Amino acid sequence: MSRIGKQPINVPAGVKIDLEGQHIIVTGPKGTLNRDIITEIEVVYQDNVIKVNNRIETTRVNAFRGLTRTLINNMIIGVVDGFKKVLVIEGVGYKANVSGSTLTLNVGYSNPVEFDLPKEVTATVAGNTKITLECISNEMLGLVAAKIRQVRKPEPYKGKGIRYEDEHIVRKVGKAGAA
Repeated sequence: MSRIGKQPINVPAGVKIDLEGQHIIVTGPKGTLNRDIITEIEVVYQDNVIKVNNRIETTRVNAFRGLTRTLINNMIIGVVDGFKKVLVIEGVGYKANVSGSTLTLNVGYSNPVEFDLPKEVTATVAGNTKITLECISNEMLGLVAAKIRQVRKPEPYKGKGIRYEDEHIVRKVGKAGAA
C-alpha cells in the first residue's frame, strides 16, 4: 500500500504537461524535463491534477508507484522553482573559484582540481568557501554535488574537506585523547 503514490499532484498555472504513452514531458518557466515511466504504472492527467495508478497490484509495482509520483512532483517543482544545494569547504587554504562552467577547487592537493559542470547546473562561489549549486533537475543536482564532495570528503579529526551545508561531521578524538 503506497501512501505517497495515492496522493494526487496539483499542477500549478504556467506548467504544461505532455503525456505520450509512457513518456512525460513537463515544461515550465525555468525549462523542460522529461522522463520515461515503467509500463506497469499508469499516469492520468486531467483538470490540472496528475494521478499515478498501478496497472498490476504487486508490492514491487506499488513501490514504483510512490517513486514515480515523487519523481513527477520533483519535475514540476524543478521547472517552477528549481533546486539548490550548498557545499561548504573547510580547511586552511582550501578555496573554490568558478569561471564559466569550470569549478576550480584548491583542497590540499599539489595541483588545483578542475571540475567541469554540466550545462544544466549553475554554480556560484561566495567568500571562496561556499559553493551554491542550482539546477531544475533534483537528480542531476544531487549527482553533481556528490561528485564535488567526493573530491575531498570531510575527515573526522579536524573536519577538513567539502561537506553539505546542513551535514554534521562526527568528530573523533585524536592521539592525545586516547591516553
